[in-house]
Amino acid sequence: MPGQGKKKIGSLAERHRRNRRLLVASIVVVFAMAGGFVIVVSTQAASAGRDHLTRAPEPARITAAPNLIPVPDDAPIPTPQGIAAALGPVAANPGLGVFSGTVADALTGQVLWSVNPQVPATPASSTKILTAGAALLSLPSDHRVTTRVVRGAPGEIVLVAGGDPTLTAMPVGESGYYPGAAHISELVDQIRKAGIQATRIVVDTSIYSGAAMAQGWYPDDIGAGFITPTEPIMIDGGREDPLVDESPRSATPAIDAGRVLAAALGVDPSAVSPGVASPDAATVASVRSAPLRDRLRQMMEHSDNVLAEAIGREVAMNAGAEASFAGAVAAISQKLTAAGFDLSGLTLHDASGLSVDDRIAPQLLDQVLTSAAGVGMPVLRPMLDYLPVAGATGSLSDRYASGTRAGAGWVRAKTGTLDIASALAGYVVDQDGRVLTFALMSNDSPPEVSRPALDALAATLRTCGCQ
Repeated sequence: MPGQGKKKIGSLAERHRRNRRLLVASIVVVFAMAGGFVIVVSTQAASAGRDHLTRAPEPARITAAPNLIPVPDDAPIPTPQGIAAALGPVAANPGLGVFSGTVADALTGQVLWSVNPQVPATPASSTKILTAGAALLSLPSDHRVTTRVVRGAPGEIVLVAGGDPTLTAMPVGESGYYPGAAHISELVDQIRKAGIQATRIVVDTSIYSGAAMAQGWYPDDIGAGFITPTEPIMIDGGREDPLVDESPRSATPAIDAGRVLAAALGVDPSAVSPGVASPDAATVASVRSAPLRDRLRQMMEHSDNVLAEAIGREVAMNAGAEASFAGAVAAISQKLTAAGFDLSGLTLHDASGLSVDDRIAPQLLDQVLTSAAGVGMPVLRPMLDYLPVAGATGSLSDRYASGTRAGAGWVRAKTGTLDIASALAGYVVDQDGRVLTFALMSNDSPPEVSRPALDALAATLRTCGCQ
């Protein structure tokens, strides 16, 4: 029989394997490749040799020594003359275009060096320093945004947007673009648990008002992946690819979120429409965003424009203002003014800095940073930890990687980049252990030229012994 033949062949092979195991058990073969010898040692002789072996003493335990050392309280302050001598040649780089900037001692607030510090310049994304500052001054660090689903007309549910652009359609357990974001599937599970069989979905975006695009924004930036129309609910910031930063964005992010919910519930996506929930509608499902501290970090590290606009509107709503561009800008300005900052020359049209019509004087950015780094406003201190690290994280991860390497790991700063504007604002520890804040702004120069020049200025602050 065919099956019996296979069994006999298997038995013969098994005998060969047993013979080989006996042979291996009796000898150890060592090939001395360099000399070409073959040495055969019996296991009995090897066992006898082990009688003369002694055990090596146990090695000493290794204790980790922390490398994070606090900066000294008595580190010398650089002199204005020393700073000027070091920065002067670097600041003369024509690649900086129309340049303005300031450098200050973080602990005392003393301005050590400046060029046109009160002249407003196009700030690009360094604007987010003001947005983050206003948010930290206004809201608790664990503040979250809630998205709800409520009952509508018969056969209808209403997705009530609360201002969260970070929702994700990824499965629970997997992150979309924003770690810690709420999942659409969590809403789906709650809706099904409530026993609701919806045939229509309404998306309520009435929490926001005004235009969806700010003055100074370009519609082409939607397809380029820099922004979406500012609506109070989105999936992964309106990205087509939830895991790519500058993925093309949706032009209708709120309705798209409703369609994602519809698809998950088995509702025809064509049955999704805008509308407004009844004020007394019963809630059947809800999810909450990550806490503000996490969203601020994401906003600052990755210079996320969509998240900045959402947080700006949170500041506005907390102040009792309308959740619009005008309301957000007014609330941010009022909160910073109340904290004692000089807003001379400030012109804002958004909370992200994407508008080409925004203007900020470098001294304002530096004042906010100095207040965070010094003893003035401990509530702003978390901002320092949100800043990207040169050559390592976020929007600074690919800078200081070559050329000007001296600032890598030492410079922490918020970047800003538009077609003809670049900015770098943050802090650095100098060679003597003194913390210096800086706000450096370049206008009328392309970023491929101006950004390396700004990086060189910040790196010079790290390397100079400016006494």
